[in-house]
Amino acid sequence: MKNALLRLLGRLQLLRPTFRAYESAKALTATRATAVAPDGLPLPPPALIVRVAGEADEAWFLEGGRLAAGGIRDSLERAGRPLETLDSMLDFGCGCGRVVRQWANLHGPAVAGSDHDERAVAWCVENLPFARFEVNGLAPPLAFEDESFDLVYALSVLTHLTEELQTIWLRELRRVVRPGGFLLLTTHGESYLERLDAEERARFEHGEIVVRWEEVAGTNLCTTFHPPDAVRRGLAEGLEEVEFVPEGAAGNPHQDLFLFRKP
Repeated sequence: MKNALLRLLGRLQLLRPTFRAYESAKALTATRATAVAPDGLPLPPPALIVRVAGEADEAWFLEGGRLAAGGIRDSLERAGRPLETLDSMLDFGCGCGRVVRQWANLHGPAVAGSDHDERAVAWCVENLPFARFEVNGLAPPLAFEDESFDLVYALSVLTHLTEELQTIWLRELRRVVRPGGFLLLTTHGESYLERLDAEERARFEHGEIVVRWEEVAGTNLCTTFHPPDAVRRGLAEGLEEVEFVPEGAAGNPHQDLFLFRKP
């Protein structure tokens, strides 16, 4: 019933506004005791938290960001490049700063974020002044020069884009990573097989990327599932795989974590 309704809304070109209205309704259920989080930084409004986390749960928004930052740090340390040794890093798909806020007291790299949600970026600019923020479109380019970053991470970003958009964004992310720099990605891998119907599962097991609701790419409703080899051999072409950790994306439960190096 749910999928039939979504298909009808898609045919009527009402899927995106309907989903945005659904997100706004979820934000109205939030209750807030304070506008400042325990880390001393302001909390984003519930509407922005819902767009990032799918729920208006402030505690999970903060804890998920903390876990995600720890996962990034751990992956870079295993690669022999602690975060503090970097000159610069970019959170691609930063939203309203779920992870970026974790770098407020990080000594070393300059921090930047980019997202296609103008409201989220405006909130970050106003409330997280230790980092630089830019707006990007649903498709490239980014507002950064070639080879600007030692690390670019994209947490649960490819998971909400069409395969075409993923391909051109990976090309763009390679452009802004310095030689020897890193690209960290998280994806919906084999742990999500139970969510696929029989036809989708057959395609996934055949090595195909499976995308649902392509017409609302860039929202949480658009959901993409990645066989690991489709990431390695397709999207990450021209990059060296440093590590692959199934279900290793702390802060984005059960997603796979890839760390690649630009030659």
